[in-house]
Amino acid sequence: MTIIASLLRGAELPDSPTARLDIELLLAAAIGKTRSYLHTWPERIVSSEAAQTFADYLQRRRAGEPVAYILGQQGFWNLDLEVAPHTLIPRPETELLVETAMRLQPGDPARVLDLGTGTGAIALALASERRQWQVTAVDRVEEAVALAERNRQRLQLDNVSVLASHWFSALAGQRFELIISNPPYIAAADPHLVAGDVRFEPSSALVAGQDGLDDLRLIIAEAPAHLVAGGWLLLEHGFDQAAAVRELLARHGFEQIESHLDLNAHERITLGRLPC
Repeated sequence: MTIIASLLRGAELPDSPTARLDIELLLAAAIGKTRSYLHTWPERIVSSEAAQTFADYLQRRRAGEPVAYILGQQGFWNLDLEVAPHTLIPRPETELLVETAMRLQPGDPARVLDLGTGTGAIALALASERRQWQVTAVDRVEEAVALAERNRQRLQLDNVSVLASHWFSALAGQRFELIISNPPYIAAADPHLVAGDVRFEPSSALVAGQDGLDDLRLIIAEAPAHLVAGGWLLLEHGFDQAAAVRELLARHGFEQIESHLDLNAHERITLGRLPC
């Protein structure tokens, strides 16, 4: 017979920087309860099947697999999203894009484009907060399009359309008040690609050429043809890429260019506006 408290005491994840959180999330999922349940009812008996599931989860986590992929879900903004190994795991720093977008377009109806939507995290967060917006979410990976659509349907957000498109390829003639993107921005030789959770994420969602700027260059160059006059382009990028992104925006005619800091005081997002 095994109880919750003994499973928590005996579990170890020596290589995880968030070991206690990981253990609690995995055990809660294995028994079909919440994390708070673990602390409220530590003497409750765990079935042998659930204990084995927990042991399997721990083994996968010790091998480095991200908790989000093990459980198939990840929280972002105020949403619980399905995730899968063919999409990037939504990260807290990307919520800065959502916050900034809502400040740029505080209340008026707007057409918004999310490029490289992955799980749909950015598009769905914006659509949940701004029901008067019409949000288009695109991705070139068919599995990501299907996943974002499942998340959209489960959240019942009818103001989002999910499409297959390699950046702007399927959007000829369409213009938006706001284009937003968290594109790949890691350099091909970056050592972080073979460390930690990133090892398990798709390289197509991470790597963008030798300097990490290939996709940002393309988006910035093509965005003016898909923005209305006075429209905004809002981009996430690497911690050391803000100056390069600002220069690219200026080169392609954007004004009111500025970068914003994330919670670690890194310049994480940069935006610019087309002239009115």
